[in-house]
Amino acid sequence: MTSADSRTHSITALSAEQFRDDVQDLAALLADAVDGNTSVGFLAPFGRDEAAAWWAAQQPAVDDGSLTVWAARGPGGIEGTFALALNPKPNSRHRAELIKLMVHRAARGRGLGRALLATAEREAARAGATLLLLDTETDSPAEHLYRAAGWTHYGTVPGYAADPAGTLRPCSFYFKNLTGRAPAPPPIR
Repeated sequence: MTSADSRTHSITALSAEQFRDDVQDLAALLADAVDGNTSVGFLAPFGRDEAAAWWAAQQPAVDDGSLTVWAARGPGGIEGTFALALNPKPNSRHRAELIKLMVHRAARGRGLGRALLATAEREAARAGATLLLLDTETDSPAEHLYRAAGWTHYGTVPGYAADPAGTLRPCSFYFKNLTGRAPAPPPIR
C-alpha cells in the first residue's frame, strides 16, 4: 500500500456483492491493523486467512442491511474502512454503532481517518440514526481523533479488552448526537 492523503481516496459503501469480492482486501487491512498493535478485537499473531474468515462471517449482516461496510480506495487499493451497525430493536432504531474504523499504517497521518469518521457520521444520519456510539482503547490515536471530532466521552472501563499482545487495556466509550441538538435532560423525580 502506498501513502496518500484523504483527497486521493474514494470512500463508498460496499454492496453485498462488492463486500464479498473485497473480503481479501479488507482482510489485508484488518491483519495490518492487528500487526500494528491496534486493538480491534483480535490477538496476534493474526494472519490474512483469519481476517478473511472474520470478514466473511459478516456477510449475512451485510446481506440483510444491518451492517454497512465502507471502503476507502486509494492508490494502494483499500486503505481504510469502517462499518455501521444499525440497531433493529424497536426502542433503539434511532442509534447505530461505529465499528472497525481502520486506516492502513502506510496511509495514516494524512486525514483519511478524519474523512472516514465524517463519512460515518453523515451516513449514519442518512440511515436515520440520531445517536452514534463507539468504543476504543483508552489513550489510543483513535481516541484522540474522536475527541478532536467532537465526540462525547461517557465512560472508561478498566481491563475491558486485550490488545493484540494479550494485555488487558482500558476502553473508552463515546457517543455523538447527530441531530446537532442537545438531548432533553431526564425529568427530575
